[in-house]
Amino acid sequence: MTSSQRAEQGRLLMVGNFLSQSYGTRSVCDELQSRLEARDWRIVTTSSRISRPGRLIDMLQTTWRRRKDYGVALVDVYSGSAFLWAEAVCALLRNIRKPYVLTLHGGNLPAFARRWGRRVRRELKYAKVVTTPSGYLFAEMRSYCRTLRLVPNALDVDFCRFRQRNSAAPRLVWLRKFHRLYNPSLAPLAVALLKDSFPEVRLDMSGPDKGDGGLADAQRAASQTGVGGRVHFHGAVPAAAVPSTLDQGDVFLNTTNVDNTPVSVLEAMACGLCIVSTRVGGIPYLLEDEKDALLVPPDDPPAMAAAIRRILTQPALAQRLSWNARRKAETFDWSQVLPQWEDLLKMAVPRPK
Repeated sequence: MTSSQRAEQGRLLMVGNFLSQSYGTRSVCDELQSRLEARDWRIVTTSSRISRPGRLIDMLQTTWRRRKDYGVALVDVYSGSAFLWAEAVCALLRNIRKPYVLTLHGGNLPAFARRWGRRVRRELKYAKVVTTPSGYLFAEMRSYCRTLRLVPNALDVDFCRFRQRNSAAPRLVWLRKFHRLYNPSLAPLAVALLKDSFPEVRLDMSGPDKGDGGLADAQRAASQTGVGGRVHFHGAVPAAAVPSTLDQGDVFLNTTNVDNTPVSVLEAMACGLCIVSTRVGGIPYLLEDEKDALLVPPDDPPAMAAAIRRILTQPALAQRLSWNARRKAETFDWSQVLPQWEDLLKMAVPRPK
């Protein structure tokens, strides 16, 4: 390997949504950046722009202007209008002869691919490597890319302090962006069905407001069902405060209508909370019903309330879910996932003829 090739192997352009400073929460791409930099990679990132048009322009400008500063690119791919961003960036990368790796995200991507199959296949075939973080997307998208690789989302398991729940108190936690896709209003509706049996029930809901009405929906649901005093809304939680926030509860609620492999659920598992989640998208590939979580149909308050009730009244169930969740979370630790990323990115750098 030449010296210039070795230098290119340590230089990376990351194209994704680097919005931690705006929303107060660190994304998977933010964490991957810091982990790679700690391993002496030189990283160029784009974009942290809030507006969508501004983000696309910044992605293209950075890809072109910083072309001498990276040897390979890692591009996040989502469905909808965000797929157009990936198409535009990858077209530019091909034009300037830069190899790139694609990472598929989002629970809606399979539906998008079924509608735009030729477009998706064309985009994936030019990548040196295509990865996805979930078994769900791996199964759904493999027909569009036979060389698809599964590289899971990762977390620092040791940072998430584990507390075994040998029994569960009626302290519930919801931690996610307030977005209608994640159906946050389901959580207070479930609490309303529990308040008579569990007078001490409390729900803490934390996360940044995406501004699409999801937060207002949840607040309205709490008020209209008479549990406004039991449901407490908080803003975005800094990454350093996530373990202590999760430790305030014993049961973690994941209410989403669309999902892939949410890091918030992985963090709750690592902390030993008992997980109750909707059975959507990639969740059944991540969680095993009755073993490390209880899974319920989406948008079904009675079903979610019934699952919570079981955990609160069956200590043996709470103990089993808590212990098994932690054991599974340990398989997602950065010590196991980061070497996979480094190998893939180095492999993407073209060998000399």
